[in-house]
Amino acid sequence: MIYIDTGAFLARYSGRDQHHKESVRSWEKLEKASKRCFTSNFVLNETFTLLARRAGYVFAVERARHIFSSEALTILRPLEEDERDAVKFFGKYADQEVSFTDCVSFVLMRKKNIEIAFSFDAHFQRAGFRLW
Repeated sequence: MIYIDTGAFLARYSGRDQHHKESVRSWEKLEKASKRCFTSNFVLNETFTLLARRAGYVFAVERARHIFSSEALTILRPLEEDERDAVKFFGKYADQEVSFTDCVSFVLMRKKNIEIAFSFDAHFQRAGFRLW
């Protein structure tokens, strides 16, 4: 099982992203590995907003439609309790300026026993996860 973070989506869709080539290779490996993929509605909110600002709203809408129609991706939605638990991480990592979205991701990953994140963000490693 792999959790997909915002950076992996952005790098895939943006040729100007510093991680684009690496991301494309990783997405290809991920598809061949047939691993179950997860993300959250928080990650997608962040992804679509940033894509719209960087590449235009039409482009972002097309990516959103594609992602929401994917059968290979499970979109997790936190409960209120999960969001409260994320606040604990938000405080714990305040000195590192970890986003609240990442903190929600940490909670959801632990809840679902997901150990690997497809991310370019070292915060996931600091929180005890491995990077894909």
